[in-house]
Amino acid sequence: MRFINATTDFAFKKIFGSNQSKDILISFLNATIYRGKPVITDLEIIDPYSAAPIAELKDSYLDVQAKIIDGTTVIIEMQLVNVRAFQNRVLYNTAKAYSRPLKSGQAYSDLKPVIALNLVGFNFIKKREEVISHFVFKEKDSNLEYPQDHLQMIFVELPKFKKTLEELETITDKWIYFLKNSSFLEAVPETMEAVPEIQKAFEIANAANLSSQELAAQENREKFIRDQQGAVDFGRDQGIQQGKLEGQLALLQRLLERRTGAELPEEIKTLLESLSLEKLEDLGDALLDFNNLEDLNSWLADNSSQID
Repeated sequence: MRFINATTDFAFKKIFGSNQSKDILISFLNATIYRGKPVITDLEIIDPYSAAPIAELKDSYLDVQAKIIDGTTVIIEMQLVNVRAFQNRVLYNTAKAYSRPLKSGQAYSDLKPVIALNLVGFNFIKKREEVISHFVFKEKDSNLEYPQDHLQMIFVELPKFKKTLEELETITDKWIYFLKNSSFLEAVPETMEAVPEIQKAFEIANAANLSSQELAAQENREKFIRDQQGAVDFGRDQGIQQGKLEGQLALLQRLLERRTGAELPEEIKTLLESLSLEKLEDLGDALLDFNNLEDLNSWLADNSSQID
Protein backbone atom coordinates (compact mmCIF):
# COMPACT_ATOMS: atom_id res chain seq x y z
CA MET A 1 0.00 0.00 0.00
CA ARG A 2 0.97 3.61 -0.52
CA PHE A 3 -0.43 6.45 1.57
CA ILE A 4 -0.54 10.09 0.55
CA ASN A 5 1.22 12.80 2.51
CA ALA A 6 -1.35 13.95 5.07
CA THR A 7 0.29 17.35 5.55
CA THR A 8 -0.64 18.73 2.12
CA ASP A 9 -3.77 20.85 1.90
CA PHE A 10 -5.54 18.43 -0.45
CA ALA A 11 -4.84 15.34 1.69
CA PHE A 12 -5.58 17.01 5.01
CA LYS A 13 -8.95 18.30 3.85
CA LYS A 14 -9.86 14.92 2.42
CA ILE A 15 -8.88 13.04 5.59
CA PHE A 16 -10.08 15.46 8.28
CA GLY A 17 -12.58 17.77 6.57
CA SER A 18 -14.87 15.55 4.50
CA ASN A 19 -18.44 14.58 5.32
CA GLN A 20 -17.44 11.13 6.58
CA SER A 21 -14.59 12.47 8.75
CA LYS A 22 -16.45 13.67 11.83
CA ASP A 23 -15.23 10.84 14.06
CA ILE A 24 -11.68 11.24 12.71
CA LEU A 25 -11.65 14.98 13.41
CA ILE A 26 -13.11 14.52 16.92
CA SER A 27 -10.38 12.01 17.79
CA PHE A 28 -7.65 14.22 16.30
CA LEU A 29 -8.83 17.38 18.11
CA ASN A 30 -9.18 15.60 21.45
CA ALA A 31 -5.65 14.27 20.98
CA THR A 32 -3.99 17.58 20.06
CA ILE A 33 -6.06 20.09 22.06
CA TYR A 34 -7.02 18.07 25.14
CA ARG A 35 -4.11 15.58 25.23
CA GLY A 36 -6.34 12.59 24.55
CA LYS A 37 -9.20 13.38 26.95
CA PRO A 38 -12.65 12.84 25.34
CA VAL A 39 -13.75 16.45 25.84
CA ILE A 40 -15.27 16.84 22.37
CA THR A 41 -18.20 14.49 21.82
CA ASP A 42 -19.76 16.04 18.73
CA LEU A 43 -19.02 18.76 16.17
CA GLU A 44 -20.05 20.14 12.82
CA ILE A 45 -17.47 20.44 10.06
CA ILE A 46 -17.80 23.84 8.40
CA ASP A 47 -17.46 23.96 4.59
CA PRO A 48 -16.85 20.23 4.20
CA TYR A 49 -14.25 19.10 1.67
CA SER A 50 -15.40 18.82 -1.91
CA ALA A 51 -13.36 17.53 -4.83
CA ALA A 52 -14.54 20.36 -7.07
CA PRO A 53 -12.49 23.33 -5.78
CA ILE A 54 -9.11 21.58 -5.69
CA ALA A 55 -7.48 24.33 -7.75
CA GLU A 56 -8.70 26.97 -5.30
CA LEU A 57 -6.96 25.53 -2.24
CA LYS A 58 -4.65 27.96 -0.50
CA ASP A 59 -1.05 27.88 -1.59
CA SER A 60 0.92 27.51 1.64
CA TYR A 61 -1.47 26.46 4.35
CA LEU A 62 -4.67 24.52 4.76
CA ASP A 63 -7.80 25.41 6.62
CA VAL A 64 -10.38 23.11 8.20
CA GLN A 65 -13.00 24.59 10.49
CA ALA A 66 -15.38 22.92 12.89
CA LYS A 67 -17.97 24.02 15.42
CA ILE A 68 -18.01 21.99 18.64
CA ILE A 69 -21.34 21.18 20.28
CA ASP A 70 -20.77 23.88 22.95
CA GLY A 71 -20.45 26.55 20.23
CA THR A 72 -16.64 26.75 20.22
CA THR A 73 -15.12 27.21 16.77
CA VAL A 74 -11.89 25.38 15.96
CA ILE A 75 -9.80 26.54 13.02
CA ILE A 76 -7.01 24.23 11.88
CA GLU A 77 -4.19 25.54 9.73
CA MET A 78 -0.97 23.96 8.63
CA GLN A 79 2.05 26.00 7.61
CA LEU A 80 4.80 23.80 6.23
CA VAL A 81 7.14 26.64 5.22
CA ASN A 82 8.37 29.35 7.58
CA VAL A 83 7.21 32.57 5.95
CA ARG A 84 7.51 36.16 7.10
CA ALA A 85 4.92 37.39 9.63
CA PHE A 86 3.42 33.92 10.15
CA GLN A 87 2.84 34.74 13.82
CA ASN A 88 0.90 37.86 12.82
CA ARG A 89 -1.29 35.87 10.47
CA VAL A 90 -2.14 33.41 13.25
CA LEU A 91 -3.30 36.27 15.47
CA TYR A 92 -5.28 37.84 12.63
CA ASN A 93 -7.05 34.61 11.67
CA THR A 94 -7.90 33.85 15.31
CA ALA A 95 -9.32 37.33 15.91
CA LYS A 96 -11.23 37.25 12.62
CA ALA A 97 -12.80 33.90 13.45
CA TYR A 98 -13.82 35.26 16.86
CA SER A 99 -15.43 38.48 15.63
CA ARG A 100 -16.93 37.31 12.32
CA PRO A 101 -20.11 35.67 13.76
CA LEU A 102 -21.19 38.87 15.58
CA LYS A 103 -23.90 40.55 13.50
CA SER A 104 -25.05 44.13 13.80
CA GLY A 105 -27.15 44.60 16.95
CA GLN A 106 -25.90 41.45 18.66
CA ALA A 107 -24.46 41.60 22.17
CA TYR A 108 -20.82 40.81 22.92
CA SER A 109 -22.09 38.06 25.20
CA ASP A 110 -23.09 36.19 22.04
CA LEU A 111 -19.45 35.71 21.07
CA LYS A 112 -18.24 32.11 21.32
CA PRO A 113 -14.73 30.77 22.01
CA VAL A 114 -12.24 30.16 19.22
CA ILE A 115 -9.38 27.68 19.29
CA ALA A 116 -6.70 28.07 16.62
CA LEU A 117 -4.82 24.80 16.09
CA ASN A 118 -1.68 25.44 14.03
CA LEU A 119 0.32 22.54 12.64
CA VAL A 120 3.74 23.76 11.56
CA GLY A 121 6.50 22.10 9.60
CA PHE A 122 9.33 24.08 11.20
CA ASN A 123 10.57 25.01 14.68
CA PHE A 124 8.41 27.98 15.67
CA ILE A 125 8.65 28.31 19.46
CA LYS A 126 12.43 28.55 19.81
CA LYS A 127 12.59 28.38 23.61
CA ARG A 128 10.57 25.16 24.00
CA GLU A 129 11.46 21.59 23.19
CA GLU A 130 7.89 20.33 23.67
CA VAL A 131 6.01 19.41 20.51
CA ILE A 132 2.75 21.11 21.57
CA SER A 133 2.53 24.66 22.94
CA HIS A 134 -0.80 26.01 24.25
CA PHE A 135 -1.27 29.78 24.56
CA VAL A 136 -3.99 31.68 26.44
CA PHE A 137 -4.26 35.25 27.77
CA LYS A 138 -2.57 35.72 31.16
CA GLU A 139 -1.68 38.58 33.50
CA LYS A 140 1.98 39.37 32.86
CA ASP A 141 3.30 39.43 36.44
CA SER A 142 1.11 36.96 38.32
CA ASN A 143 0.48 34.54 35.42
CA LEU A 144 -3.24 34.72 36.28
CA GLU A 145 -5.42 33.62 33.40
CA TYR A 146 -7.85 36.10 31.84
CA PRO A 147 -11.40 35.53 33.19
CA GLN A 148 -12.72 34.64 29.74
CA ASP A 149 -10.68 32.00 27.90
CA HIS A 150 -12.34 32.71 24.56
CA LEU A 151 -9.12 32.82 22.53
CA GLN A 152 -6.63 29.97 22.53
CA MET A 153 -3.74 29.31 20.15
CA ILE A 154 -2.10 25.89 19.95
CA PHE A 155 1.01 25.03 17.96
CA VAL A 156 2.05 21.49 17.04
CA GLU A 157 5.64 21.64 15.77
CA LEU A 158 6.11 18.51 13.66
CA PRO A 159 9.96 18.64 13.45
CA LYS A 160 10.18 18.39 17.26
CA PHE A 161 8.35 15.05 17.26
CA LYS A 162 11.12 12.45 17.22
CA LYS A 163 9.39 9.30 18.51
CA THR A 164 9.71 6.09 16.56
CA LEU A 165 6.83 3.71 15.92
CA GLU A 166 7.90 1.57 18.88
CA GLU A 167 7.92 4.58 21.20
CA LEU A 168 4.33 5.69 20.58
CA GLU A 169 2.38 5.67 23.83
CA THR A 170 -0.59 8.04 23.69
CA ILE A 171 -3.30 8.80 21.16
CA THR A 172 -1.59 12.18 20.72
CA ASP A 173 1.66 10.46 19.77
CA LYS A 174 -0.14 8.28 17.24
CA TRP A 175 -1.94 11.14 15.51
CA ILE A 176 1.20 13.27 15.21
CA TYR A 177 3.11 10.24 13.94
CA PHE A 178 0.37 9.68 11.35
CA LEU A 179 0.62 13.27 10.15
CA LYS A 180 4.38 13.24 9.90
CA ASN A 181 5.01 9.73 8.57
CA SER A 182 1.93 8.41 6.75
CA SER A 183 3.51 8.78 3.31
CA PHE A 184 6.56 6.71 4.38
CA LEU A 185 4.54 3.68 5.51
CA GLU A 186 3.57 0.68 3.41
CA ALA A 187 1.01 -0.76 5.82
CA VAL A 188 -1.00 0.34 8.83
CA PRO A 189 1.09 -0.36 11.97
CA GLU A 190 -0.60 -2.66 14.46
CA THR A 191 -0.25 -0.18 17.31
CA MET A 192 -2.20 2.40 15.27
CA GLU A 193 -4.64 -0.05 13.70
CA ALA A 194 -6.15 -0.50 17.17
CA VAL A 195 -7.52 3.05 17.03
CA PRO A 196 -10.61 2.94 14.75
CA GLU A 197 -10.39 6.62 13.78
CA ILE A 198 -6.73 6.33 12.76
CA GLN A 199 -7.46 3.12 10.87
CA LYS A 200 -10.18 5.00 8.98
CA ALA A 201 -7.78 7.89 8.29
CA PHE A 202 -5.34 5.42 6.73
CA GLU A 203 -8.13 4.05 4.53
CA ILE A 204 -8.91 7.53 3.22
CA ALA A 205 -5.19 8.21 2.74
CA ASN A 206 -4.68 5.01 0.74
CA ALA A 207 -3.57 6.14 -2.71
CA ALA A 208 -5.40 3.18 -4.25
CA ASN A 209 -8.71 4.74 -3.19
CA LEU A 210 -8.05 8.02 -5.01
CA SER A 211 -8.99 8.90 -8.56
CA SER A 212 -6.35 9.85 -11.11
CA GLN A 213 -7.47 13.49 -10.78
CA GLU A 214 -7.06 13.40 -7.00
CA LEU A 215 -3.63 11.78 -7.27
CA ALA A 216 -2.55 14.46 -9.73
CA ALA A 217 -3.82 17.18 -7.41
CA GLN A 218 -1.91 15.63 -4.50
CA GLU A 219 1.31 15.40 -6.51
CA ASN A 220 0.95 19.01 -7.64
CA ARG A 221 0.54 20.22 -4.07
CA GLU A 222 3.61 18.30 -2.92
CA LYS A 223 5.64 19.76 -5.80
CA PHE A 224 4.43 23.27 -4.96
CA ILE A 225 5.44 22.89 -1.32
CA ARG A 226 8.88 21.57 -2.31
CA ASP A 227 9.37 24.50 -4.69
CA GLN A 228 8.24 26.97 -2.04
CA GLN A 229 10.62 25.51 0.53
CA GLY A 230 13.40 25.65 -2.04
CA ALA A 231 12.69 29.31 -2.68
CA VAL A 232 12.78 30.08 1.04
CA ASP A 233 16.07 28.19 1.47
CA PHE A 234 17.58 29.99 -1.52
CA GLY A 235 16.53 33.37 -0.17
CA ARG A 236 18.00 32.54 3.23
CA ASP A 237 21.32 31.49 1.63
CA GLN A 238 21.38 34.67 -0.44
CA GLY A 239 20.76 36.72 2.68
CA ILE A 240 23.63 35.02 4.50
CA GLN A 241 25.95 35.67 1.54
CA GLN A 242 24.86 39.32 1.36
CA GLY A 243 25.45 39.70 5.09
CA LYS A 244 28.98 38.37 4.72
CA LEU A 245 29.65 40.78 1.86
CA GLU A 246 28.38 43.81 3.78
CA GLY A 247 30.35 42.84 6.87
CA GLN A 248 33.58 42.37 4.90
CA LEU A 249 33.09 45.70 3.14
CA ALA A 250 32.51 47.63 6.38
CA LEU A 251 35.59 46.06 7.98
CA LEU A 252 37.79 46.82 4.96
CA GLN A 253 36.70 50.45 4.86
CA ARG A 254 37.68 50.93 8.49
CA LEU A 255 41.05 49.18 7.98
CA LEU A 256 41.80 51.19 4.83
CA GLU A 257 41.08 54.49 6.56
CA ARG A 258 43.38 53.53 9.42
CA ARG A 259 46.09 52.31 7.03
CA THR A 260 46.03 55.36 4.76
CA GLY A 261 45.35 57.86 7.52
CA ALA A 262 42.52 59.50 5.57
CA GLU A 263 38.76 59.19 5.15
CA LEU A 264 37.85 57.34 1.97
CA PRO A 265 36.32 59.55 -0.76
CA GLU A 266 32.78 58.68 -1.82
CA GLU A 267 33.91 57.58 -5.29
CA ILE A 268 36.28 55.00 -3.74
CA LYS A 269 33.51 53.76 -1.39
CA THR A 270 31.26 53.33 -4.40
CA LEU A 271 33.96 51.40 -6.24
CA LEU A 272 34.54 49.17 -3.22
CA GLU A 273 30.83 48.37 -3.09
CA SER A 274 31.07 46.96 -6.62
CA LEU A 275 33.70 44.40 -5.62
CA SER A 276 32.76 40.75 -5.18
CA LEU A 277 33.36 38.94 -1.89
CA GLU A 278 36.41 37.26 -3.47
CA LYS A 279 37.87 40.61 -4.56
CA LEU A 280 37.27 42.10 -1.13
CA GLU A 281 39.23 39.23 0.35
CA ASP A 282 42.09 39.93 -2.10
CA LEU A 283 42.01 43.58 -1.09
CA GLY A 284 42.18 42.56 2.54
CA ASP A 285 45.47 40.77 1.83
CA ALA A 286 46.87 43.67 -0.23
CA LEU A 287 46.07 46.54 2.12
CA LEU A 288 48.95 45.65 4.43
CA ASP A 289 51.29 47.08 1.75
CA PHE A 290 49.35 50.35 1.41
CA ASN A 291 50.77 53.56 2.84
CA ASN A 292 48.36 56.12 1.40
CA LEU A 293 45.32 56.61 -0.83
CA GLU A 294 47.50 56.52 -3.93
CA ASP A 295 48.42 52.91 -3.19
CA LEU A 296 44.71 52.05 -2.85
CA ASN A 297 43.88 53.86 -6.10
CA SER A 298 46.67 52.01 -7.86
CA TRP A 299 45.37 48.63 -6.64
CA LEU A 300 41.84 49.47 -7.72
CA ALA A 301 43.06 50.57 -11.15
CA ASP A 302 44.98 47.31 -11.64
CA ASN A 303 41.97 45.22 -10.58
CA SER A 304 39.14 47.22 -12.12
CA SER A 305 39.01 45.09 -15.23
CA GLN A 306 38.56 42.00 -13.04
CA ILE A 307 35.76 43.39 -10.89
CA ASP A 308 32.66 41.16 -11.08
